[in-house]
Amino acid sequence: MRAMPLRNPPCPVAFSLGKVGERWSMLILRECFMGTTRFDDFQRQLGIAPNILARRLSTLVEAGLLTRQPYSRHPPRAEYLLTEAGRDFRPVLRALRRWGLKHRQPDTLANRAAATDATGELPNARPADANPTQEQQP
Repeated sequence: MRAMPLRNPPCPVAFSLGKVGERWSMLILRECFMGTTRFDDFQRQLGIAPNILARRLSTLVEAGLLTRQPYSRHPPRAEYLLTEAGRDFRPVLRALRRWGLKHRQPDTLANRAAATDATGELPNARPADANPTQEQQP
């Protein structure tokens, strides 16, 4: 059965899924929290096809989660920065991470201990994206 498009979704969960309820969009946002801002870097980090990446970045810009800022005129290049709405998505990624750590099939203990924080709690995260009121890491 095909899913029907949601028009004016009545609940906040449906609205939210309409904006970011697709795997690549959430992974792009995760990369933003880790400091990635440029197309080539997203592509390299995620292994995503360029046409899919371009569409997902456009969708996230249209949804107001990212903003596109030119950084070079020749050749024309842009970087993608989190907006306030994008930064507000951090607790959602944290919750997904905690859920995934709790419910995934156990790998080796070493892999579990080495799990990367997918929400920007890395030293290379840009300070402009940091939110001092964020919930503490589990």
